Amino acid sequence: MKVSIQPTVLKGVIQAPASKSSMQRACAAALVAKGISEIRNPGHSNDDKAAMDIISRLGAKLEEQATDLLRFNSEGIHPVAPFIDCGESGLSIRMFTPLVALSDKEITIKGSGSLVTRPMDFFDEILPQLGVKVKTQGGKLPLVIQGPLKPATISVDGSLSSQFLTGLLLAYAAAGASNVSIHVNDLKSRPYIDLTLDVMKRFGLKTPENRDYREFYFDDSVTAAEAIHHYTVEGDWSGGAFLLVAGAIAGPITVRGLDIASTQADKAIVQALMQANAGIAIDAKEIQLHPSALSAFEFDATDCPDLFPPLVALAAYCKGVTRIKGVSRLAHKESDRGLTLQEEFGKMGVVIHIDGDLMRIEGGKGLKGAAVSSRHDHRIAMACAVAALKATGETSIEHAEAVNKSYPDFYNDLRALGAAVSLNHQFKFHE
Repeated sequence: MKVSIQPTVLKGVIQAPASKSSMQRACAAALVAKGISEIRNPGHSNDDKAAMDIISRLGAKLEEQATDLLRFNSEGIHPVAPFIDCGESGLSIRMFTPLVALSDKEITIKGSGSLVTRPMDFFDEILPQLGVKVKTQGGKLPLVIQGPLKPATISVDGSLSSQFLTGLLLAYAAAGASNVSIHVNDLKSRPYIDLTLDVMKRFGLKTPENRDYREFYFDDSVTAAEAIHHYTVEGDWSGGAFLLVAGAIAGPITVRGLDIASTQADKAIVQALMQANAGIAIDAKEIQLHPSALSAFEFDATDCPDLFPPLVALAAYCKGVTRIKGVSRLAHKESDRGLTLQEEFGKMGVVIHIDGDLMRIEGGKGLKGAAVSSRHDHRIAMACAVAALKATGETSIEHAEAVNKSYPDFYNDLRALGAAVSLNHQFKFHE
């Protein structure tokens, strides 16, 4: 399915999408925080829908659903199905597996797309230490899990993804962990753990003491249950980053709904834009972007690897050589993003070098419209679309529907800002 984009000047005001990082964590917390939970500003991406389906299979009941509100009732983990399906969501598989392990029932955990190739041997190593039976297919999906998980003091590797730790923290809280610690070596993406801990607090869950991200200690205190939990899903800095870069390249536009005080790692896009001398103005309720003479910058994306695609789109229009660190975090995404960015942007005339953990982008030389592919990766599709806004000639994106994974309204939002976006007859814009 293709989307075609013509060079365009953008103008207008747009609301950032709901954060799937925030939404999925809220679903997990609503499942384990017994009682009524209300989630406002819920997302509707494929990953969000997968999380909602998972918690319903694990016992949470959806009592009310509206455009701006979800109301769940849960008594904890009580599976009503023999399996859960995480779709293509890496966060869901890593976060919900420890929660599935709270049950004494044997549950199969499935996934699709690139998720079936991602390594899951973390669970083979860690969950048996907590009394959980685990079967994998050589460290890959499907997983077969049987608990109940019993919290204990353990050490885990945090270098691959912080999402495994998120699942363990939620599971320990739900299991009433007392006087035990999770020791973490080389934790990456620390801001996402800040988000997890914040969500846990807002849902009244027992929250561990964070000892410099090296140890998370659960004391012997008891957390009082609340009758009802209220949570508002934040605007998404991951999806919003593409809008901000689009404005810096082809604006002027105004983006609303992004909290500059958020714990989301991807709010670091603001730092990158400032380093690139982008035209940006920030106030309490909105961020204004306008085109300016962009210059090359240096940025460490180790803790925010999802920013690589919008950063590459930005760097392509920055005069000079931009250097971005953190390429090692890109291998196990929806595609091997380092190589995919190099190849797809290469079709548009952008030269990208990868040297170990460092990516160098030669920018400011102009982009040409080309036929590119998302490789079924939502962030690659959005990066190519943003880059196309100031390219010479038309750009067509194959497998453009990949955006439904995280930002189903993306093309609609670009069109609302005046972008010349067209599509073939096979693909319908999300309603």
